[in-house]
Amino acid sequence: MSDKRDQGLLRRRTRPDFTKGNSRPIQVVDLFSGCGGMTLGMALAVREIGRPLSIPLAIDFEANAVSVFRENFPRADVRLGGVEQYFDGELGDSATQTERASAKRLGVVDVLLGGPPCQGNSDLNNHTRRADPRNQLYARMGRAAEVLRPKIVIIENVPAVVHDRNRVVDVTVSCLRSAGYSVAARVLSLTNVGVPQHRRRHVLLAVAGIDCDPSRILTDLSSSDTPERTVGWAIGDLLKVKARDGVDATSLPSDENRRRIDWLFDNSAFELPDRLRPPCHRDKSHTYRSVYGRMKWNEPAQTVTTGFGSMGQGCYVHPRQRRTITPHEAARLQTFPDFFRFDITQSRTAWSTLIGNAVPPFLTFRLGRTLIPLLGAREHGHIQSSIRPGRRDDSRPVHHVKERQLPLLP
Repeated sequence: MSDKRDQGLLRRRTRPDFTKGNSRPIQVVDLFSGCGGMTLGMALAVREIGRPLSIPLAIDFEANAVSVFRENFPRADVRLGGVEQYFDGELGDSATQTERASAKRLGVVDVLLGGPPCQGNSDLNNHTRRADPRNQLYARMGRAAEVLRPKIVIIENVPAVVHDRNRVVDVTVSCLRSAGYSVAARVLSLTNVGVPQHRRRHVLLAVAGIDCDPSRILTDLSSSDTPERTVGWAIGDLLKVKARDGVDATSLPSDENRRRIDWLFDNSAFELPDRLRPPCHRDKSHTYRSVYGRMKWNEPAQTVTTGFGSMGQGCYVHPRQRRTITPHEAARLQTFPDFFRFDITQSRTAWSTLIGNAVPPFLTFRLGRTLIPLLGAREHGHIQSSIRPGRRDDSRPVHHVKERQLPLLP
């Protein structure tokens, strides 16, 4: 990995045409797609070897995410709705009518990506953690793989997903192995893949029909000796950018938070003493030392979350200027290049949600650099499916089912 090359990529303002290329397009399906972070990383890897990209399906249940995805991948078929509306069968069962239609329309799928909702497993969720019904959406990735038979499956989530009470990771791994995939899973520190923040994520990688060991790939990533990229590396060129509105504008702090920010700078400090914190962070034992903190220029940032605009949500005070970081700076720390447009929506709340919840593109960029070259330029066939293609009264294989368009969602 080249620091200079990747830094130049982050600063690039002109979006590449990911659809250009002379060989068969790499077909990428993105479920729980968010604004497109995982797809963007894979698109960058595909472009690096000169292949075109096709996105026959991306799905998310959040309207702003769908709008931003469409803006940045104008030729993609992006749908607003739930993944379970397209892949509605039980694991290991016959393909349903909806699933057969989905498989027929999508054809050959090379890469299946997904970042299922992680809030139910987040350590910040003190209400339904480990038993949130949203956690079960994780297994929809396994079902989609059974139906679509992609050669590569990548699922991203929070590290705590392995503690789900219904063992969704184990269930999904078992499903994928039964379908003929080699599967590995590991918690990765994303500093090892070039992301300039301390962010740990659970990554499941499954492959079939290509010659590679997913366990070895994840091990190599987790033991990478890549130098940690810093806050200054990511946002240093934005110091002189000033804006009253838009993605380069900072949030306006309360008078109390303004005094807290001033105290940090006046005392050359990076953590606020307890006596200056609100009672909820002062009057009881806590481990949230980074809350109300200031970033360090020559170190990676703390995990960027949806609260990056508030110093009360984490360590989000700019290291050199008396303010919190802007949406533009947060996007850079998440490794979104400048050509990626978030301003299709003008809501600061939407920017915080989209950027904070996104999968950093450099994760799938790094994975794709290893995996995409293993996909042959002329291959066209599906991997043999291990699930029954139809119900007992319908024994036709998936590719013989009469074509039917996927249902349009509201």
